[in-house]
Amino acid sequence: MKMIVGLGNIGEKYAQTRHNVGFMVVDALAKELKISLKKVKQEAFIAQVQLAGEKVLLVQPTTYMNDSGRAVAALMKYYDIAIEDILVIFDDMDRAMGSLRLRQKGSAGGHNGIKSIIAHTGTQEFKRLKFGIDHPDHTPDAVVNYVLGKFSKEQQQPLADGLILAMQIVEDWVGNDDFQATMNKFN
Repeated sequence: MKMIVGLGNIGEKYAQTRHNVGFMVVDALAKELKISLKKVKQEAFIAQVQLAGEKVLLVQPTTYMNDSGRAVAALMKYYDIAIEDILVIFDDMDRAMGSLRLRQKGSAGGHNGIKSIIAHTGTQEFKRLKFGIDHPDHTPDAVVNYVLGKFSKEQQQPLADGLILAMQIVEDWVGNDDFQATMNKFN
């Protein structure tokens, strides 16, 4: 089984914000597959689906961004999912709006959701799909307000294009089970 984890914050206050783009990708996949996610005791909304002939667990942690790893580690244990079968989707301020980048492993790069997953799984060796959201001014207040803010009118089309491409990337990786090939195709 593969696990696709979209990072974000729960609640209406955070819906459709830049920091929730991981949730948005999972929501788009669920909508395309005509399924809905249900809350489980492992602190996440999940759905088990068949995608490209494979079992896939779609996940949105309900622990808020900064503690995402708690839900990810619990689901890995409960469903016996290996770290190499996980793909984490999250926002990246260092990429242009709507641009995507796949990585096989790496540091948190300042992203608190990724820091939490590394802390709870004990490894940096998990696949990532970084979704570009642009970068605001470099003051701390500007960054927080930016990531928790809504997408601008100018960002709507790159967001929509990025969501479509992200779904294609997920389907490609699940279908071919070769992350390097997916990276070569989409990076």
